[in-house]
Order: sequence, then C-alpha cells, then structure tokens
Amino acid sequence: MNMKKVVIQILRKLKGSLEFLSFFFLLFLLVACNVESDIKFPVKVGIKPESITKGFNDNYYVSVMNGKEKGDGEIVEISKEGVRVFAKGFDEPKGIVFIEGHLYFSDLDCVWKVDKDGKTGVFVKKDDFPKEVLYLNDVAVDADAKGFYVVDMGATKYMRDEKNNLWPLDSDEAKLVPELGRVYHVDLQGKVSLVQDTSPLMLNPNGVGLDNNNNIMVTSFFLGNVLVNKGGELAPLKGVFRGADGIEQDSAGNYYVSSWSEGKVWKINGKTEEATVLIDGLKSAADFYLEEHNERLLVPDMLSGIIYAVDINK
Repeated sequence: MNMKKVVIQILRKLKGSLEFLSFFFLLFLLVACNVESDIKFPVKVGIKPESITKGFNDNYYVSVMNGKEKGDGEIVEISKEGVRVFAKGFDEPKGIVFIEGHLYFSDLDCVWKVDKDGKTGVFVKKDDFPKEVLYLNDVAVDADAKGFYVVDMGATKYMRDEKNNLWPLDSDEAKLVPELGRVYHVDLQGKVSLVQDTSPLMLNPNGVGLDNNNNIMVTSFFLGNVLVNKGGELAPLKGVFRGADGIEQDSAGNYYVSSWSEGKVWKINGKTEEATVLIDGLKSAADFYLEEHNERLLVPDMLSGIIYAVDINK
C-alpha cells in the first residue's frame, strides 16, 4: 500500500476528533519541512559570493561580486529549480536584506533596490550619506523592519601587507590604519543618518546586526573585535576574531561570527562569551544568514563560490 492511501485511511478514521487535528498539524509540519529541504546545500553560486538572505517566494538571494570589472556583479537566486542570475549590472554587491517586498544591498559607495521582477535602481547614492563613504559592506534589517543599517569599512588599503595578509596587531603598520569606519541607518524613504561614528575599537568595521535588545553589533575586520553598543558605548566581547565578517545573535543569546581571513565560523556563548568553532577549513567565510528554525547558518565561502549549511547545535 502506498503512502497516499495510508494517509487517507488515517484521516478518515480520525476525522472530527482531536487526534485528527493533531495528526493534520503534524502532517502539515512534515510537508513544510520537505518543501524546505528541496534545496540541498552546499550550492555553487558563482565567483565570489559575499552575502545571502531569504527573499521572494522563500527563495534565497546571494550577492555575487564576480571579477573586478565594472558592472559584472550579480544577484543570484537559489530555488528548488536551481541557481539563476536574478539581477545584474553591479560593481561589488555585498550585504543584502529583504524588506517589504524588495531586496536592498550595498555596493562600493551606494545602495541598490530590486523588485520581484529583478528590476533594479540605485536607492541611496554616495552623496546621500552625511559623511564620505569609502567602502560599503554589510547590511542588517532594523528592529521595526522599516529600514536597515549599512557599514562603511573606511580605508581598506591600509589593512594588509604585500601578500594580502592582515598586518600583525603589534606592528608599526597597524598603527597607521585610520579610524574611518562608520555605521549608518537608511529608512525606506532613502533618508540616511549616522548611528555609529568612528572608534579606535572599530577599525575597518565589516559586519553589522542587532542583538536581542536591539543594540547594534559590529565586527572589526582588522582588529578582530566583536562589539556591542550598549547605552551608547561600544564594548567588545571576549576574544579576537581577525577578519571578522558576519555577526548575528539567536533567540537564546548566542552570537555567531564568521572570519573571512581565517575561513571559520564561531558560536559565542551569550553568558560566558566562550567561543566554539562551528566550521573551519573554508577558503573564506563571508556574511552568513541565520536560519534558526532550521538550526543552521547559510555561509558563503567567497573564494570557493559555494554556500554551505552549517549546523548551529555545537
């Protein structure tokens, strides 16, 4: 007897009873899980994926930087049907979010907006920022989902040596890294405001997010600090995570941090601040998407061009 006939027989026996409702609810959950599981990770998405979010029709959308040619960046869609280019014509697309039926993502010095048909337009221009922006990166939805935060990393050319490695923190070169990184808020009318000015703790900020109390969280790529703004003051968590990229917090208070340069993702206990490695050995771990109901992070490995699903239950 096939599964369809078995389900029909059970439903007939339980119809009108409390057991019927319980069984129907369980069946609904199983179907929902099976629908989500149709997208199997890891997924190869292209050259230099940076950030990922869930968007239209519960599909995933990835910013893909590609090469250094102007206009060769793309937004790629991952669905049950596979991987396809959803929108194109960008320079270096990075942090991406989905708010009120549109995708918003940062580029070098502007923010783009994309609708359900892949139609694109510049939402915020360089001149709309109250300070000069040098290198926009991560984006995070605000507490009311009526806008988003975007990070300007500042002057990135001072971070690395001739082999593209970060300068040691105790080096003379490290002292020359300028304090130019900032965090801005952008509302859905395109108004930009400065919410976190420069700080010696926040050299070359990369990742941004909100904790469970709606405090801004920021990662310092160069210093390796994971910072939380409480009462207007930035305070670092324990530990150094150089090359720190994405930052999120789950409902239990645990933090998640990726490192682009070390190819790792950590889970940081929200009470003890002790860090556990969830995955290492990646070529680069970029700006991930926390999918708590599926108990996973979706992590772009930029240099391999692959999105990985990482279990958060370590």
